[in-house]
Amino acid sequence: MPERPVAAATLLPVDGALGAILVALLLVAAATAAVFRLAPDSSWRRAREIAVAGVRAALQLGAVSLVIGWVVHHGVALLGFVLLMAGVAARTAGRRITPDRSWRWAALPIVAPVAPVVGALIAVGLLPARGIALIPVTGILVGGALTATVLAGRRALDELAARHGEVEACLALGLLPHEARLEIARPVASDALLPGLDQTRTVGLVTLPGAFVGMLLGGSSPVMAGAVQLFVLVALLAVQAVAVAVTVDLVARGRLHRPPPA
Repeated sequence: MPERPVAAATLLPVDGALGAILVALLLVAAATAAVFRLAPDSSWRRAREIAVAGVRAALQLGAVSLVIGWVVHHGVALLGFVLLMAGVAARTAGRRITPDRSWRWAALPIVAPVAPVVGALIAVGLLPARGIALIPVTGILVGGALTATVLAGRRALDELAARHGEVEACLALGLLPHEARLEIARPVASDALLPGLDQTRTVGLVTLPGAFVGMLLGGSSPVMAGAVQLFVLVALLAVQAVAVAVTVDLVARGRLHRPPPA
C-alpha cells in the first residue's frame, strides 16, 4: 500500500472525532462568554456571536473548498474571488467601527495598502497572477489590514468621544478640526500595530505561524519556509501600518464617524 504524503499523515484526520471536538470547543467558547458576560453591555451577545461565527466558518470553508479548485483556473473568477475577500473585509471592518453609512470608508484602509503590495509582487514575478498562490497571500494581507483597521477605528472613535473636551480645547488654541482630532486619536489608535509587532518579534520562539508550518508539511525546506514566513510578516507590518495611518486620518477628517448619542 503506498504511503500517504507527509502532509496528509501529519494533519488532523477529517472524521467524526474531529467534528465532535470542534463542536465541544465551540460550546466551551460560547459558554465561557455567556457565563462571564464577556460583552460590552454584560449580556450574552458575545456568546451568540461566537456560536454564529463558528457555524459560519464551517459553512464558508466548506463552500470555498468546493469552488476554489475551479476558481484558480479561471482568471475572471479568480479576480472576482479576490474582490469578494476585500469587499467582505471592508464591510466587516466598517460595521465593527460604526453602525452608520460611513462604514463604507473602511474599504480604503484595506484596499490602499493591499493592492499595491499584491500588484508589486505580481509585477516582479514573485507571485503568479494565476494559480492558487494568489488567494492565500492576498487573504493574509487583507486579514491583517482588516484587524488593524478595526482596532484603530474603534480606539480612535472611543477616545474622541471620551475626550471631547480636549478636542474643543485644541480648537480653542487655533488647531484645525482635523488636527485637533488627530492629536487625540493618533496615540491610542497606534496600539492597533501591537498584535502584528508582537507576532513578528516572537515568531519562532512562541509560535510557528501558518505559512511556515504549511510549507513544511508541503515538503519545502525549513530555510525556504522561513524565508516565505519572514516575507509574510514584514508585508503584514507594512500593510497594517498603512491601514492604521489611513484609518486615523479618515476618523480625524470625519469620514469615519458614529451617530451622535440620542
